[in-house]
Amino acid sequence: MTDLRRLGASDLRITPLVLGGNVFGWTADREASFAVLDAFVAGGGTMIDTADVYSAWVDGHRGGESETMIGEWLKRSGHRDRVLIATKVGMLPGEGGEKLAPARIAAACEASLKRLGTDRIDLYFAHQDDDATAQDAVAEAFARLVREGKVRVLGASNFHAARLKSAIETARAAGLPHYQVLQPEYNLVSRHKFEGELQDYCVTENIGVIPYYGLASGFLTGKYRSRDDLSQSVRGAGMGKLLDGKGRAVLEAMDEVAADTGATLAQLALAWLMAQPGVTAPIASATSARQVEDLLGAINLDLSDAQRERLTLAGA
Repeated sequence: MTDLRRLGASDLRITPLVLGGNVFGWTADREASFAVLDAFVAGGGTMIDTADVYSAWVDGHRGGESETMIGEWLKRSGHRDRVLIATKVGMLPGEGGEKLAPARIAAACEASLKRLGTDRIDLYFAHQDDDATAQDAVAEAFARLVREGKVRVLGASNFHAARLKSAIETARAAGLPHYQVLQPEYNLVSRHKFEGELQDYCVTENIGVIPYYGLASGFLTGKYRSRDDLSQSVRGAGMGKLLDGKGRAVLEAMDEVAADTGATLAQLALAWLMAQPGVTAPIASATSARQVEDLLGAINLDLSDAQRERLTLAGA
């Protein structure tokens, strides 16, 4: 059994890999989504991450498709008490307003609970910052959900260091629950949004970190090595800038470490993240059970100091 990691100072303990739910109802249909979720739990996985806005960007979708799919799987599998559910509010406008307006937080939480078919959200994120709403009002809105037992732990996603610090200090000053988890973009080819002040603050304050885009939307699997590869998926169009930047150098370093370890590139990318200061568990998505098994292999991959340094320098 894989050792569980405590998520910051919260009472949540998770395996060092979080399953991303953005693909459910989008690039993974019901059968594929259920197979992925089944494989994740069978492999010891404990936390599933989603958001109310997944997948509103798809023609004909309104948001909530991922939560609905997860809810159907929870009902069919009976695994609600075996997994932790993380979801988010702040990017899908609707009843109560937009972003983190208090009325929007309340309404969005109710809608997420209904779609998920559960009575509590284990980890509820502010999906993005909202500088138009007072932070004390946001803190009180989230605190109300905690008091009502609808939410266990609070998190912030896509927050800059100064705003995260301000939000936490505001909540603490009022004696309210504060953000205990951060979800930033962070991977071998995108490091500037987390490393530095934000990472240092999370380490100092024991804020648990679960980075998204752990595989850089598939780039770090080695799927996109030339411009001819960009047409392979719906995400390929955004990979050109990575090829033109540090991406090729990172893939070359990963190839070298893969040859030494026998690990896949996806496993290397996730194992590197798991070893970074402050990081509890990276998030990664899958569209098949085979992909899930590959991703879970990162948990028991021990990279040497030299191997981690080789990857770190390539992406610097």
